[in-house]
Amino acid sequence: MTRSRILFVCTGNICRSPTAEAVARGLAVNQGVDHLFQFDSAGIEDYHVGDPPDPRSVKAAAKRGYDLTGLRARRVTDFDFITFDHILAMDRGHLKLLERVCPSVRRQKLGLFLNYSERFEEDEVPDPYYGNGNGFEHVLDLIEDAAMQLILKLTRK
Repeated sequence: MTRSRILFVCTGNICRSPTAEAVARGLAVNQGVDHLFQFDSAGIEDYHVGDPPDPRSVKAAAKRGYDLTGLRARRVTDFDFITFDHILAMDRGHLKLLERVCPSVRRQKLGLFLNYSERFEEDEVPDPYYGNGNGFEHVLDLIEDAAMQLILKLTRK
């Protein structure tokens, strides 16, 4: 089985996408299939390049055993469209922005991350900054489910 390379994308790469990267990596390790995956994350914008994830994301993820502390924000590059097999947007707005900059021959790699979710009816990971006080926890719930289903799907091939 070839290694699946997966890139998670949100706006600035400081909350949703690095959380997805860390959660997916942790779940793959727990399932004993981490050797089959390469996970990364990036932002569609360059607002936070080089910055660590938001402290609230770090804290919420740590409560569940995921470590975001070594991650640093970066922006999506042209090389990402070549390198990654799956480029998964956190919401439709990010997907539209990715479609604008992705070469047409590589658009089949683009998708919505929550299309892999089975437990939730939502199809977009909401921005945790604009939810209630549990926004970061809810984002983790969504990401854990979608990441596990993604890993299961890609290891069943």
